[in-house]
Amino acid sequence: MKRFEAPSRQLIQGARTKALKVVPDERGRLMEMLRADDELFVKFGQVYLTSAYPGVVKAGRYHERQIDCMVCVRGMMKVVLFDDRDGSPTRGLINEFFIGDHNPLLVEIPALVFHGFKCVSEHEALVVNTVTELYDHGKPDEFRLDAHDPRIPYDWARKDG
Repeated sequence: MKRFEAPSRQLIQGARTKALKVVPDERGRLMEMLRADDELFVKFGQVYLTSAYPGVVKAGRYHERQIDCMVCVRGMMKVVLFDDRDGSPTRGLINEFFIGDHNPLLVEIPALVFHGFKCVSEHEALVVNTVTELYDHGKPDEFRLDAHDPRIPYDWARKDG
């Protein structure tokens, strides 16, 4: 039987995280996600919202130029990065993050790093992604493998224990 090994605690070169602070009061809550004066801010291209239903995996993509800054604003997502970049000192490394309601965290994903997510909450999870490039409908900066392609050495199944 294959033994599950937890992904490394070392971050993939160029990947960064930012702990997010939620400020609640009697009116609701506020959570800043990304500011132009943040150390990890590169540039602004656009912001979009994406979602996944429980158990759904959206994965196996990378961008040549674009840097993603993902924040799960509702529910919980398992976000996985895989470094397959030639010459990278962290080539072969996998990073796994659980982000959302119970762990407000921004995950910055460098260009050329495979990434994806899986909704691990009992309801639809929502992700706000602030990216460095505008989406070009005629020539998208997005390259994909199937989420379960063996070239990405990650098993998206739930790890019970």
